[in-house]
Amino acid sequence: MLNRMLHTDKSRAAVVKFFTARGGLLVCGLFLLAGLGLAGDYGMGADEPNQRDTAWANLRYVLGQADQIDTRFPHDRWYGVAFELPLLLAGGALGLEDYYYYVHRFRLTATHLFFVAGGFFCYLLAYRLFNNRLIALFALLLFLLHPRIYAHSFFNSKDLPFLSMFVVALYLTERAFRKDTAGAFLLLGIAVGIATNLRIMGLMLLLAVVGLRVLDVALTPNWGKRKGILATGGLFVAAAGLTWYALSPNAWGDPLTQLTGALSLTTDHPHTLPVMFQGVWFNPDELPAHYGLTWFLITMPPPVLLAGVVGMAAVLARGLSGPRAVLGNGQRRFWLLLAGCCGLPPLAVALAGANTYDEWRHLYFIYAPFVLLAARGMYWLAGSRPWLWQRRAGVYGLFGLGLGLTLLQMAQLHPLQQIYFNFLEDRTTPNYLQTQYELDSWKVSLQSGLEYALGRHPGETLAVNQTPGYPAMTLPREERRRLIMASPVHDLDYAWSDEAKQAHRPDTAFNTFHLNRYNNPVVSMRVLEGSRMTAAMRAGYTELYRAAVDGEPIIRGEYDVYLDGRRVTFVKEDCQKGERAGRFRVKVYQAEPAAQSGGIPDLAVYDHNVNYGARVGGRCLAVLQLRDYPPDYEIAYLVAGRYSGDPATHALWEGARSFLSPGLRERMDGLRANRPGATAGAGFELYRQGKRLIYYREGCAARDTAALFFLHITPEDVGDLPPERQEHGFDSWGFHFGQRGLRLDGQCLATVELPDYAIARIRTEQEGYWEFRGLPPVEPGFLRGRTEALAGVAADFRGEFDLYWRGDTLIYRREGCAAGDTAAGFFLHIRPVDGADLAEERREYGFEVRDFAFSKWGGHFDGRCVAIVPLPSYAIAGIRTGQYAAGTGEVWSAELELP
Repeated sequence: MLNRMLHTDKSRAAVVKFFTARGGLLVCGLFLLAGLGLAGDYGMGADEPNQRDTAWANLRYVLGQADQIDTRFPHDRWYGVAFELPLLLAGGALGLEDYYYYVHRFRLTATHLFFVAGGFFCYLLAYRLFNNRLIALFALLLFLLHPRIYAHSFFNSKDLPFLSMFVVALYLTERAFRKDTAGAFLLLGIAVGIATNLRIMGLMLLLAVVGLRVLDVALTPNWGKRKGILATGGLFVAAAGLTWYALSPNAWGDPLTQLTGALSLTTDHPHTLPVMFQGVWFNPDELPAHYGLTWFLITMPPPVLLAGVVGMAAVLARGLSGPRAVLGNGQRRFWLLLAGCCGLPPLAVALAGANTYDEWRHLYFIYAPFVLLAARGMYWLAGSRPWLWQRRAGVYGLFGLGLGLTLLQMAQLHPLQQIYFNFLEDRTTPNYLQTQYELDSWKVSLQSGLEYALGRHPGETLAVNQTPGYPAMTLPREERRRLIMASPVHDLDYAWSDEAKQAHRPDTAFNTFHLNRYNNPVVSMRVLEGSRMTAAMRAGYTELYRAAVDGEPIIRGEYDVYLDGRRVTFVKEDCQKGERAGRFRVKVYQAEPAAQSGGIPDLAVYDHNVNYGARVGGRCLAVLQLRDYPPDYEIAYLVAGRYSGDPATHALWEGARSFLSPGLRERMDGLRANRPGATAGAGFELYRQGKRLIYYREGCAARDTAALFFLHITPEDVGDLPPERQEHGFDSWGFHFGQRGLRLDGQCLATVELPDYAIARIRTEQEGYWEFRGLPPVEPGFLRGRTEALAGVAADFRGEFDLYWRGDTLIYRREGCAAGDTAAGFFLHIRPVDGADLAEERREYGFEVRDFAFSKWGGHFDGRCVAIVPLPSYAIAGIRTGQYAAGTGEVWSAELELP
């Protein structure tokens, strides 16, 4: 019967009309059904635990169970929870018990559902702009079939909800200006408020709408209509602000702080892990300005990229040709708004030098306007005249073919569509992309790696390293029970290695398993048990061994260490199974220009890497690939070792090699010649070189550096300290020698960066071993210069200490001064001209008390004691000061009257 119906013209027309009218819903429905089936294939994103923790922290605050929002990472409190909090509440309402399995699946499904809903609003907006359902369907498919964004639509509950909400707000923006009613602008304000909560970049839409309302006022001569425009604009702003405020618990006490905090998170994110981009490691805040644009271009499906560029050019050309006509036309200026939403955010990020990372995901929201511009470009290429039907068919056919090829690539990449690259990058050379870019910074592919390992050994229990702990929880319970999360010192069946994060880049010959797409290793599960070593692995290990031993080792010891370019190889012959336990680490100290010219290198800046060894054919090997950022740096010193637990303090074996000439001893002799060393008892010689403090010791063993080092710095002006340290009067911190130093040929050297402010005194020690108090020899500074200027100047009081009253400070000075002369406390009583300047509790006494210990304001150097004490800002009539000792009273005293 259906066949007969389709053969009639009327029936065919009815079917075509049905699918045309309901095409958007049908496509979205198909994608939802596919998403329900595919959600379980995606792993857990690295940020998912933090996102859920942030939602819990906000919920506890809302329920009055906490006085403030305490998130796992302090900066997470600036994130909005308009999406995360409903997810948390819905999971609880559904009674989902197994969080890591059922709750995780629920989160994936809900995030994808919201993404598909955003696609449907993109379809509605495209239909409104073109009045052409076929073009609207193409826009919907372009929106849904971006491989990277499609994968992120499951596991990224940060950027994808904002993308969906952004396109909803764009739809409501077009609707509000077309209808121009209070209800439409109220609804738009609510949508913009939600979007701004999800990401502070939603403010861009708020400012754009306000700007368009102001423009409407300027273009409207009728005052009555102007009042209506102002009223709807005010209603929009109020709705957006109140919605944002209501959904942002962290703003309830201080909205301005929440706004500034969220904005600072956008421009200066505290993320510090290195980022690989075009084969070079960068700090996140030093990435090239073209970072985001490059990622956008090399990861955009070709049909979208081509049509989007054409559409953008068409919109800008029309806008520039007649700006006044465009600004007065609602639909034309909406196209300019879309072009601005697409082009201005990347430009702002580049100009601001924002801390961006993880490709262009922070700008995913610009994809919605770009899709609409792509639809505009396709519409322009196809032409709208009736006689151009052959051209339209050709254009639609080509774009349909392009979408089909994109869908095929997504199927081939599944479930790792987040590593998609287009034709602008080399996708055929083995391992090329792995050496150029971060491929899976969210670690989602770990689930696939674990599934592979479990499937390879059915029924067995496998020991894996702890890194895949939370990704393993996305597996079914029966599979989880087969995994043992072991510490690095235990023998492991599989170890996960992250080539592109935290500088962990083991040589690829060590990786037994890769999920290869375009010959791209995404996940590396490295087999460690010799009994499970494949022939290919043995060949890879043997090749690395032979390549290493062809040269001379740079370090000999428990392991011989070889350096070939940026690859470091550890080799031990006749190695027993347990002798490879622990972690192998390399630290590289960079030779900055000062070190190249004979100075001491800054040991606080180093390149490090950690890896695990393997035993093959009776020998143990470990290979580490050094980072190369900044590129082409020179190596000053290289330290290699095997460690158990904390590499900073628990060395099983360690060796070092110097690449500088002259050597360390010659450099230290030169430093001594210019600045005689200050011997710190039986501990280290101390030197001050510029803004660094250098610790040095000859005849040094590991036990001499085992104890923690402490450093306490007293500034000349206590106001230079952080507020929380000002009451103490000094700054302090502790460090392990392994963090700042090296042992080389019986010598120990450590360098510590000193603060920029003028330093009055330094105290450093190894608790229970030695202590130093004073200032290591250094060029004359502010304190010394000011003190020397007093020579020959008459003191206001001469006694055991000479006193100099200099308006804002009181200077204590004594020649031939020993440590015992400053052991007693100092008292300082200040009498103001006007007693009302005193605190109420001191007015009956008539003076202010500012007693102090000499260590707070003073220092010893060149056989002299000097302290410079700041005085209050009010007018002073007189001062009484001196020293006192407990049980004996005043040691000396002096009174000064203001002339």
